[in-house]
Amino acid sequence: MDQPIVGFHQDDQHDWVAELACGHVQHVRHNPPWTSRPWVTTAEGRQGVLGRTLACRKCDQGAPRDLPER
Repeated sequence: MDQPIVGFHQDDQHDWVAELACGHVQHVRHNPPWTSRPWVTTAEGRQGVLGRTLACRKCDQGAPRDLPER
């Protein structure tokens, strides 16, 4: 199920994690050549993708929220 990105935070290894509207989180690494997400490397890039959707496998599986209710 596609869910909009509503924010970002970094994990303990300083990788960027997208916060989705559904309350789940998903890593959004820039790791060429396997994953090309250069927008994740700058604040402007991350700001520019707010509202864009990502496929949320956790929603598809009926998993509980990762984040508390806002």
